[in-house]
Amino acid sequence: MTRISKAVSWTLLLASLLPAAVVLAAARPVVVEVARQRLLAPLDWYDGTVVARRAVKLAAEVEGRLLSVAEVGTVLQAGDAVARLDDSLLQQALVERRADIARTRARLEFLDKEAGRLQRLAHQNNAAQSQLEQTVADRAAAEGELEAARARERQALERLRRTTLRAPFAAVVTRRLLQPGERADAGAAVVELVDPDGLEAQVRVARAALAVLRPGAGVQVQGAGGDGRAEGRVRTLVPVAEPPSRLYEVRVALPPGDWTAGEALRIAVPAAAPRRVLSVPRDALVIRRAAIYVFRIGEDGTAQRVEVHTGVAEGRYIEVQGALADGDRVVVRGGERLRDGDPVEVREASAAP
Repeated sequence: MTRISKAVSWTLLLASLLPAAVVLAAARPVVVEVARQRLLAPLDWYDGTVVARRAVKLAAEVEGRLLSVAEVGTVLQAGDAVARLDDSLLQQALVERRADIARTRARLEFLDKEAGRLQRLAHQNNAAQSQLEQTVADRAAAEGELEAARARERQALERLRRTTLRAPFAAVVTRRLLQPGERADAGAAVVELVDPDGLEAQVRVARAALAVLRPGAGVQVQGAGGDGRAEGRVRTLVPVAEPPSRLYEVRVALPPGDWTAGEALRIAVPAAAPRRVLSVPRDALVIRRAAIYVFRIGEDGTAQRVEVHTGVAEGRYIEVQGALADGDRVVVRGGERLRDGDPVEVREASAAP
């Protein structure tokens, strides 16, 4: 075979293989998901704050000079001492009350014996009946005085007990309101305590949200930095608007996580009741100035451009209206490079829930 005939043969062979090579080179890799009917509701995002359900200012119940106050940041268990007041005067008062009890008890014992002696003499007509009655009356009065003295002793013991301020629950000291050496009056706040574990979100919402929110309803919670989302539960609603803002307070139980009191967060609250709509992932939308469209995968393995109108959105899904049906596969990755009719190669396919 001559050199010219060999060249012609190779040319004819390449020409026969060229269409298949062009088709294979044109197939574009894409990722798809399935369009589904879903219950969606429009969401409004509100700023909120992580707050402690239990936060108290612990006040002195008796007056006195502070001997010690727990440092800020001290972690306390329920019943731990938070602050101590000087109790020397109250100790002396307790000694006095116990002396009163001893004196009254001695008088009562004497009157008991005297009443018994006068009763014996009265039987022998050797004592006036009026003297016996007076002694019996004095003994009754002494019994009352003894009971009153015991009550004063209990009061003195209770005042002594209250010179030590104790944590009413497991907490951390967040603020010292008085320092050791200062005088605390009865009722004066000494320290501020916060329960670091009993946390929830406090958010104020518009009146329209009250129509769809109920205790126990799930809401999306997101950190202020936008990192991750979780689901919280509405614990309670306060159906009274605050005068300046006309907003209503909602408390949301937070899911387990690394939350801290005072942290800012965002909460997604439904603006209307959910409704069933055809939806696709947001990533399926190709947004252009003239139109919004998605690419549906046809039975022949090509991308079909379908113009859509969008509606409500929730999370990663958005309502679409157009020539799409439930179950259609739409491109969620790789659509920016596609044109209508392009052959595609589905590299990864996942059925959306």
